[in-house]
Amino acid sequence: MTRKYFHGATQRATHPLVWFAAVICTIIAIAVIIVGIVMFAGYMIIHPRVPFITVTSAHLDNLQNSVSGLLDTEITIIVRAENDNTKAHASFSDTSFILSFEGLNIARLVALPFDVKKNSSVDFHYVVQSSSIPLSPEQMDLIDISLKRDKISFDLKGNSRARWRVGPLGSVKFWDHLNCHLKFHPSNGSYIHSHCSSRAK
Repeated sequence: MTRKYFHGATQRATHPLVWFAAVICTIIAIAVIIVGIVMFAGYMIIHPRVPFITVTSAHLDNLQNSVSGLLDTEITIIVRAENDNTKAHASFSDTSFILSFEGLNIARLVALPFDVKKNSSVDFHYVVQSSSIPLSPEQMDLIDISLKRDKISFDLKGNSRARWRVGPLGSVKFWDHLNCHLKFHPSNGSYIHSHCSSRAK
């Protein structure tokens, strides 16, 4: 009688380095989950708000349109950087806006990096003085129409980078974008108030 011998498969032991790597990966995964929970809880407790910029007021100090097609203008614009977080200090940088009329750039408004304390605001008074700006025939016609209607509009577009620390969650960065129309009554220079803010309505 022929006897058959069956040999069981030999089971190799797992290398200690593999176990070590598995333990490390597990610890990292648990740490990531804990950090995520802490950040979410911190956000719900602090509930941070994005600092924003707003045009609070303006005035058309001067507007002269010569027969030769040259525009002289002076506009005062008050831009407010506001941080309504009660637990977060904010800072602004790369602040730059372009004031224009019907595609014609009049002036660039800038500000050096600045800070805004918790639940506070900072106002910037810009006085834009521009003289002898050449206008196209179409732009001259628009000026005449605006004077007759006693309503003229300028465009203000730009950005500012807001950065603020949210407690233990670290720093957060966000771009504030401003894109609005500044409308005035040329007869007395008064500002026609409208929504002009990086914060949504």
